[in-house]
Amino acid sequence: MTLLHTVLALVLSWTGLSSVLYIFSTGLFTVVALWTARLLLRHAWYTHKLSCFSKPQTRSWLLGHLGKMQSTEEGLQRVDDLVQTYKHSCCWFLGPFYHLVRLFHPDYVKPLLMAPASITVKDELIYHNLQPWLGNSVLISNGEVWSRKRRLLTPAFHFDILKSYIAVFNSSAKTMHDKWCRLVAEGKTNLEMFDHVTLMTLDSLLKCAFSYDSNCQQSSSEYVSAIVELSDLIIERREKNILHHWDWIYWKTRQGERFKQALNTVHRFTRDVVEKRRTLLNQQRETEAQSEIAPTAQKRKDFVDILLLTKDEDGQGLTDEEMQAEANTFMFAGHDTTASAICWTLYNLARHEHYQEKCRQEVMDLIEGRDGQEIQWEDLSNLPFTTMCIKESLRLHSPVQAVTRSYTQDMVLPGNRTVPAGTICLVSIYGTHHNPTVWTNPHEYDPQRFDPSNKKSQTSHAFIPFSSGPRNCIGQKFAMVELRVVVALTLLRFRLTPGVNPELGSSRVRRLPQLVLRAEGGLWLQLEPLNTPT
Repeated sequence: MTLLHTVLALVLSWTGLSSVLYIFSTGLFTVVALWTARLLLRHAWYTHKLSCFSKPQTRSWLLGHLGKMQSTEEGLQRVDDLVQTYKHSCCWFLGPFYHLVRLFHPDYVKPLLMAPASITVKDELIYHNLQPWLGNSVLISNGEVWSRKRRLLTPAFHFDILKSYIAVFNSSAKTMHDKWCRLVAEGKTNLEMFDHVTLMTLDSLLKCAFSYDSNCQQSSSEYVSAIVELSDLIIERREKNILHHWDWIYWKTRQGERFKQALNTVHRFTRDVVEKRRTLLNQQRETEAQSEIAPTAQKRKDFVDILLLTKDEDGQGLTDEEMQAEANTFMFAGHDTTASAICWTLYNLARHEHYQEKCRQEVMDLIEGRDGQEIQWEDLSNLPFTTMCIKESLRLHSPVQAVTRSYTQDMVLPGNRTVPAGTICLVSIYGTHHNPTVWTNPHEYDPQRFDPSNKKSQTSHAFIPFSSGPRNCIGQKFAMVELRVVVALTLLRFRLTPGVNPELGSSRVRRLPQLVLRAEGGLWLQLEPLNTPT
């Protein structure tokens, strides 16, 4: 009964005496005992099956590495130690509950990410908590459901669609820069980047997804506030208490109630947009069918428009519920990741003045002789060094630190190692990008790594900021377009130097890996407006 007593002790420490008394008073003790016995057998089976992988020191056989995976600067340094010690992979147990294999070398990452989508499953450890918000969307779904949705969504990220978003990115960046100029004029030259850039990416996404001008960069928005709160609550649920992974416990907590309230706000907004847009589309079709006049020129299609019009091989489109799930996923996956990538790129260029000046000159040469300061679609391919700097920042400070997968069959890896079916595979993007056996001086910022002439020497799957394979990030082209536009315009209008974090009293930065990579107390930069010629 040792394991049962331990489990009850865990429940007592995390949920209180009332939960344990409830278990006894309702006759659930026998059920808990049987569940515990099953948990014990499962844990012993996985411990044996994963013995082909090196195992870092555990707290105990039962607790494993519970509490050792920290979302802090020290946690990232711990990953560096694991990579330095184990080179390519190791096993990792979160108590008797979750059994993982952590991978951080391209040779081990590649066979997993490139596995057919038909045998790849998004596991419950990371993605289960997102389901109430994102539904059964392309990010979370599996099998044929995922395959159909991926095919239906692909047209929304075609180059012809992305071209029309360039004007949105220019406009949203200008709004942010105008606000910065006003703050600098007031003497506020030391600014925290994440607050400003996150609002800018949300502003852009709302226009691209819903043709909705929220004005969220200038004033508060209930919808935007709800998205920010949902993101914060998901981080808190994942990191603070392992028992909150189970819905029947979480929904009874104060955090669960806050999550439901914010969720209602987000879902109500998306539902109203989709319903109104479908009604409008049906009215337009009826009008055109009854009229002999040729249809008038249409406005730029946004994300919802494309979802409404797309059909599968059987002529079936997405239901309203499916469209709401995909629109919510577009907003969730698109705003934080792109904001993180922009902030860390600006930070790295602020720390390396010679690279910043070279990028700035590249942009100034590009727009020389023009009437205005806007980046056009044709310009994107003419920013090679700026693109190199962005990619190196994505390597050094990847917005997403890891992705997880499980598989419906055993997966064979190099060294005659086998990952049993159902095991959670944690592909460490951070570990792979900082692996000294893959990258020379991996902790240094060196854009020359991504010089096209060096591409042949780069190992396949050494650079995976958007994951890879059939389940890679569907919005990576969208993100790269926005990144280049915003970074180029920012360098054109401002000179950047490292700022001072008021909490730390210095320019030292401590990384903070949450849903995306952030910085403790924010990421602060010093801004100097430039009078660049127009």
